[in-house]
Amino acid sequence: MRVKAKPERSATSSSNDAPVPLSTLLSQALVAFTIEFDNEFEHQTPHVTTASLKKSLSSGEIRGFGPWLSSMVMFSNFMQYVPEAGITVSELQRRARAEPALAGMERWGYVFVKPDPHDSRPKPPLRDWIVSPKVKGRMAQQVWPKLFDVIESRWRARFGDVNIDKLRESLRAMVSQFDIELPEYLPVLGYGLIAQVPHIPRPGMHVSEESAGSLRLPTLLSRVLLAFTIDFERDSELSLAICANILRVVSDQGTPVRDLPRLSGVSKEAIKIALGFLEKRGFMVVESQPSSGQSKLNRPKASGTKMVRLTTNGVEARAAYRPALGLIEKQWCSRFGEEATRNLRESLESLVGDGRAQASPLFHGLEPYPEGWRASVAKPETLPHYPMVLHRGGYPDGS
Repeated sequence: MRVKAKPERSATSSSNDAPVPLSTLLSQALVAFTIEFDNEFEHQTPHVTTASLKKSLSSGEIRGFGPWLSSMVMFSNFMQYVPEAGITVSELQRRARAEPALAGMERWGYVFVKPDPHDSRPKPPLRDWIVSPKVKGRMAQQVWPKLFDVIESRWRARFGDVNIDKLRESLRAMVSQFDIELPEYLPVLGYGLIAQVPHIPRPGMHVSEESAGSLRLPTLLSRVLLAFTIDFERDSELSLAICANILRVVSDQGTPVRDLPRLSGVSKEAIKIALGFLEKRGFMVVESQPSSGQSKLNRPKASGTKMVRLTTNGVEARAAYRPALGLIEKQWCSRFGEEATRNLRESLESLVGDGRAQASPLFHGLEPYPEGWRASVAKPETLPHYPMVLHRGGYPDGS
């Protein structure tokens, strides 16, 4: 029997219901934009996926392919900073304000990562190596930038110019007050699924509202969400990604491991990483629940359902998660202004709903192309409550 997590209430429901956390609203809007963007990139660009490679090998026809398919983060925090002439690893990191996914992007066919041929040192450090685009990487660079306007135009047609302008204005009002440099997209999550952000302070300096207004919509969403994440993780033993996507959906009675991807909206691979960390740190246990059935040989079935159960520490962490989000939002009302924070919440609520497939307007744009890889997997019932950006390609649901 499957255990169903109690669903989140809609942020627009009765006043007696707790509103959807601001971090969840930001996350689900960003995830939806990214998935729609990635679907379009896949549709327009020659690429390789596991499925297409298997099909090609089975047919015996090996054609010229593009690079291995990856998500928007690999352009936003990497490829847009790689000129044809190349760039040093250290300069790439400085411009991107995030740790570059060098191994993956080289392995997937986007870039070369080599020592500088003009460097006479026998073993120059990696920071001085040169990153330059491959032919396939340059092909992708020509497609990616155009898609931001394509998807935002769809959102304007779907949600209305007034709503999108209000969202942009509320995000811009906050970003213009940030005093640290943040990347254009959420960074790939580090150990413990923590958001690793190189702190590049700008004492006494802020992004002007005019400059902030020229930023792409997912960049505005990412930077505001990342600022919220930094505030949360500063005082939390667990990452926001783990609290929002794992602890939140585990019931007091325990939850089958197989149900976690469905309940959270994130991939099995991301769930596995999170469970391993939580078990190691003593926040939960994963145990087999013996099956009550019998095999055809009239013997008890050897395997049962794997269940996730929270320990005392896990229950305490889950209980602290939601109040911490509310406290940060209250602090933001003082820090950024009550009107700006309220406008941000209201504009996001009109887009997100409660984030579930049955009720969220965001799902109207998430139907994949028939040939896309998402068309061959189960449709999600909910969007993640926090993007699971992993080294697997940067997909916001950890795919």
